[in-house]
Amino acid sequence: MSDPAVPPVRLRADVLAVPAYRQGQTPTKPGYKLSSNENPFAPLPGVLEAIAGRSEVNRYAAAAMPELRAAIAGEFGVTPDHVHLAAGSVAILFQLVHAAAAAGDEYLHAWPSFEAYPSLGLASGAVSVGVPLAAGARHDLDAMAEAITERTRVILLCTPNNPTGPVIRADEFERFMERVPADTLVVLDEAYREFVTDPEAVRGEQVLRNHPNLVVLRTFSKAYGLAGLRIGYGVGDPAILSAAASVAIPLGVTGVAESAALASLEPAARTALAERVAEIVERRAALVAGLRGMGLDVPEAEGNFVWIPETAAGVPGGIASAAALAADFAEAGTLVRPFPGAGLRISVGEAESLPVVLGIVREHLAG
Repeated sequence: MSDPAVPPVRLRADVLAVPAYRQGQTPTKPGYKLSSNENPFAPLPGVLEAIAGRSEVNRYAAAAMPELRAAIAGEFGVTPDHVHLAAGSVAILFQLVHAAAAAGDEYLHAWPSFEAYPSLGLASGAVSVGVPLAAGARHDLDAMAEAITERTRVILLCTPNNPTGPVIRADEFERFMERVPADTLVVLDEAYREFVTDPEAVRGEQVLRNHPNLVVLRTFSKAYGLAGLRIGYGVGDPAILSAAASVAIPLGVTGVAESAALASLEPAARTALAERVAEIVERRAALVAGLRGMGLDVPEAEGNFVWIPETAAGVPGGIASAAALAADFAEAGTLVRPFPGAGLRISVGEAESLPVVLGIVREHLAG
């Protein structure tokens, strides 16, 4: 087999220079998969029945999906034309950057943040500009505002920030938006919104009406547990979303995913969702407390994951090597996500995984 690092045809150098997004692997021995921020619970009530009821898989899904768009629109107090659906919110991220940023244009994002961000502009030739996080692994919104230039077309704000955990608070968001040109698109990426407990956190449904240049992204993959069905949504100005749809791959959302999403919004499912989110939050708190009890400087955790920073040798509060700790986890049968040079992310999973995680970290630190 030929070496995949040396393609047999001419390809773009800028594409080859950016690593592809790495999906979390599945354990090869008994353990836990804590590398992809997936939901450890079974599907919500009514979801499997709704999926089983979709027998017409020989047909495309209804083009507009009006019932689902109307349900989502109601949550934001807007009309259905303010809602755009895609195969996960990450698909809408690609669409928005592609629609707004051409070759040589720039788009800003914090770093480290969602691993897909640096590759979003490759198709259009846009340039990714990563702004380092501030103390506490938080967005440095002042630095991001200062990084805006006449070439900036899109600004991506991930809250809670994946992989580090802290949220952007409402007051700092508003101060930031005052410094953003009115014709620059801002995307509030709230993939983990349901897990947020900080009352000061910015909330997309509360700020959307105040900012015509804002699009809010959400997903059914995380809290709702539909990661395998790929469905997410954006809410914003219809003209912006129409442009996103123009560069979208057609027919991306299946009827099965639509039915599962609708079932997830039914009253019984919402009740179960709230209970499960509360349980994840409780496990998250226990995991944070256990890690901090070992002397680790775990930042504010508002998603369904926690972050352990990598620090220089001899500097307290972190680990010397994220890759080394991830290797220890893998050897024990549990997978986590290392970010070499930055830190390590651990998803909050099954209740039984908590003592396993803490034990592996404790043994690693002792070694």
